[in-house]
Amino acid sequence: MSYLSLNNINFLAILICFAIVCGLTISLRLMIQRSANHLLDDELAQRDNFALGISYASQVTMLCICVAYLFNDLGVVRAQTHPLQVALHIGLIIAFVYFGQWIHRKWILYQFDEEEAILKQNICAAMVDSGMLLGNTILVLGLYHWVHPKGWSDLLVVALGFMLLQLLFALDSKIRESRFAKLNQGASLQQNFNLRNTSIGIRYAGKSIGLSLAMYAGLHSAPYHGAKVVENLFSVVMHCGVMWLFLYIGSYVLLHLSLPKVNIGLEVDHQDNVGIACLEFAVFCSIGYLLINLFSV
Repeated sequence: MSYLSLNNINFLAILICFAIVCGLTISLRLMIQRSANHLLDDELAQRDNFALGISYASQVTMLCICVAYLFNDLGVVRAQTHPLQVALHIGLIIAFVYFGQWIHRKWILYQFDEEEAILKQNICAAMVDSGMLLGNTILVLGLYHWVHPKGWSDLLVVALGFMLLQLLFALDSKIRESRFAKLNQGASLQQNFNLRNTSIGIRYAGKSIGLSLAMYAGLHSAPYHGAKVVENLFSVVMHCGVMWLFLYIGSYVLLHLSLPKVNIGLEVDHQDNVGIACLEFAVFCSIGYLLINLFSV
């Protein structure tokens, strides 16, 4: 007869990790309540603000992923012996994620006020914002996994690599906007978010998360050259750029094999076809995850 057994240290790790997540969630709730000018339970339960609920859920997910990833990487023994170091790692990772979200809101999608739209119950805006938040989470953890920063020189490489990959995010977004305008008589994708087309938001989120997974695969396969900044940045551009191409080629093939006789752009852009948008979401995320596993062999 076999028995399920766990070491006491595993229970301790779970308790410490869960306590940190609970504390961060309370801080997050207070922060969102302050920005929404409402009690969060009133906003979600009485006003039925689904958009804010999606945004809140993605942020809670981000906190859990970051804390769990770090505890798995650093270990509970290190958390006990060097609590300030672990707290610094968690704080830096969360700060990078929110900085990436700020870049996305204020620089990449500068024509569209996502925060205001979410408070106005725009689910499309919530999907766009949440997709980029989770995408930045994957991106930051990918950089951490690649570098494992131990000093200021490593942190500098992480910061420069992060900004370089934000440029790749921006370029990808501009290509998407250009393609949308070309297929929709010059219409602006950012302005179209205000029309509350949920399927467009789902597709945008799927491509953002898929791209971040592809970048994670690129970072996983890229060699790290220590404190050599130029060599590291060149390695990031080359490997993540190749994964970016693989992502779109693989997704294009898989989508056309899945729905060979359907005009996907027409269905999503004009018919608000959530089902097809979910298929696009799934395909991009699946190809991104496939790249991670293929380049981990």
